[in-house]
Amino acid sequence: MLTTATFLIAAKWTGIVTIALALLTGIAFFFKWGFRFRLVGASSFMVILTAGLFVFSVIPLTRTLVPGSVRYSLVYDNGGTQTVISVPPTVTRSELEATMQQAAADLYSYGRGGGSSNLLNIRARTVIHPEPGVSVPLPLGEVKRSLANRTDKQMEIEIYPENLAKLPKT
Repeated sequence: MLTTATFLIAAKWTGIVTIALALLTGIAFFFKWGFRFRLVGASSFMVILTAGLFVFSVIPLTRTLVPGSVRYSLVYDNGGTQTVISVPPTVTRSELEATMQQAAADLYSYGRGGGSSNLLNIRARTVIHPEPGVSVPLPLGEVKRSLANRTDKQMEIEIYPENLAKLPKT
């Protein structure tokens, strides 16, 4: 897995290559070589690449893993306060709760506009097939978390037990 230390090492080496390329560009302009303007483009690209790698070495890359969660699909996201995820119809209550916590951690972003409520509302649903050729979306629960705090300890998780009972038994 890539860590901040790995990005710092990469930034150091690309920085060295950037300086060498900038020196070569300066020499090319001094001797009026024909490809000097191509070196300007390559040097500029290396500066941007080095800056990006340096930024990744400063900002920690973290991802919260909630034990017991299952894979989910993002069905709807308005970029603000409303999202919908889809879970498999074989999900259990404990897996659903863990998956909702995982989605709340994954979908948090500083850039979401909270509006007046400043809460991210994530609804979980699945699709069941009561008879052949018929698909019915079934809401299973929702979680509300703060958009102001990265580690929201007061998330409100609501699970609909009457809809969980409608899931097919495996």
